[in-house]
Order: sequence, then structure tokens, then C-alpha cells
Amino acid sequence: MSEQQDTKRTKKTYESAKTKMTEKKDAAKKFVYAKTPDRLKNASDLQVRFRTGFIYVTVSVLCVLASELSTVLLLCALSGIAAGEFFYMLRSDAKLPNELLGIVAAVAYPLSVWQLGLPGALIVTGALLVALLVWYVFWMRARVGDVGVSFFGSAYTGLLLSSLIVVREAIPGLWGGVLVIGIFCSVWANDSFAYLVGRKFGKHKLAPRISPKKSWEGFVGGLIGSVVIWCLMTLIPGVNMDLVQAVPFGIVCGLFGVLGDLAESRIKRNSGVKDSGTIMPGHGGILDRCDSLFLASVTAAVMLVGAGCVPYAI
Repeated sequence: MSEQQDTKRTKKTYESAKTKMTEKKDAAKKFVYAKTPDRLKNASDLQVRFRTGFIYVTVSVLCVLASELSTVLLLCALSGIAAGEFFYMLRSDAKLPNELLGIVAAVAYPLSVWQLGLPGALIVTGALLVALLVWYVFWMRARVGDVGVSFFGSAYTGLLLSSLIVVREAIPGLWGGVLVIGIFCSVWANDSFAYLVGRKFGKHKLAPRISPKKSWEGFVGGLIGSVVIWCLMTLIPGVNMDLVQAVPFGIVCGLFGVLGDLAESRIKRNSGVKDSGTIMPGHGGILDRCDSLFLASVTAAVMLVGAGCVPYAI
């Protein structure tokens, strides 16, 4: 009976916290809307999506091109916010992840890889597992599944995104940043081409139970967009890659980007939420915006370094 009471108390506490969070978000939206100039109010969904996307793309490009430090800080911010959104969704699925440990580890992954290389990622992983085991042993409400999702959330976001540090440092100076932007652009092109082609010609559902709006026509269009960007990446100085390599690399990167998108859609469907967050109006949360980037970034890094297209410099 005590265990059932604890479960009911936990659910009640969660529902109360969720209600308060929703009320705060609604109040913040009303405040921002009241301060918004009249000419920007009542924008269409497409206009809102474009404005938010423009800000996200601009900030990302400027941070990546500016320096290695600004790139690391950008990845830390994306990892931490995405991890927080992931854990929020898992709470809706009756999981009890340790958000503090998970978010700290997600932020630490890019920093550790930047300073120590791949051994740094191993150190963060080991420290996270030990900390989660201590938490599991001494907090009686924690279950093994909670430990699993806490670790998965930080690795899914921070560990995968930290692979971009390897690419950023492979080519010194500005061109390393351009190469990272190329990977970003391949993901954006994949998403944009898939959306536009699917909206215009989509008739055959790709994964109706997971993401009903995705079509096979859009899937092919997205891969074409990814391949185009990878072909352009052969022009970057310091990248030893020809078109014979760029085409299959673009296809593989696009495939893993779609897999990442579907994986996040599956998580949202299991959790019963539409968007991972509200930080990006028209897009949802950072996790919604970066879901394809997680797997695409580590795939791109492995292909570029493994094929000798760029040196391993950390």
C-alpha cells in the first residue's frame, strides 16, 4: 500500500508542477505578445516558423564560424536544453529521470571532447554512470528504467552532438567551421526538401504509426537535398573528398537524419506530447529542431574521419 501511495503522491506532485509550468508559460506568452509590435502580431504559422528558423540558423552559423570556443558553447547550450526537454517528455511517460545529472552530463560532453578528445567523453560517461548508481542505491523511488533513461538522455543529446567538435578541429581556422556548417546544412536541406516535396507530391506514407505526415516522396526529396550539400562540401579547402564519396556519404547521412527524426517522433508519441518544448515557436523545442542532427552529426564525423577525408586532430 505504501508503494501505491508513493506512486499516487508522485503523480499528484508531477501534475501540480506541470500545471504550474503551463500557467507560467501562458503568462510569459501573454507578456511577450503584449510587447510585440502590431505589424508582427497574428502572423501565419509559416511566417512564425520562418522567423524562428531564421534566428536559429543565424545564431548557429555565427557561433560555429566565430571560433572553436563559441562552437563548443553553442553545442553545450543545444545539448543541455535538448536533454531537459527529453527528460520533461519522459516524465509524461511515467518515468522519473534524474534531470540534474543528465543535463550536467549532456553539457559536459562537448566540453570534455574539446579539452581531452574522445577520452574526455569516456570520463564523463564513467562519472555519469557512477553518479546514477549512487542515486539509484540511495533514492528508493528510483527504478532501473529511470537510471537507463537518465543515461540515454544525456548520451542521446550531448554525446552525439560532441562529435561535431571532432569535425570542427579537423581543419584549423575558419574552414573547420564551414565544414560543420556544411553538416548542419545537409540536415536542414534534408528536412526542408522532405517537407516541400512531401507537401507537394506526398501520397505514400513513410511511417504512418510514428509520423503520419512523412511520405516516401518527401523521404527521397530529402535525400537529394542532403546529397547536393555533400557534393558542395567537396569544395571546402582541407576536405579530401570527391563526388564519388560525397554522393553515398550524403545518402547515408540523410538516412541517419531521418532515423533520428523518427526516433524522436516515437518518443513524443509514447509520451503523449506534440512538441518537446515551446522555446522555438513554429518548430516546438530544441529537441524537435535537432532530432535529425544528433545521428547525422556522429555519422558525418565517422565517415569523414574514417575515410580519411579530414584528419583526426584531437
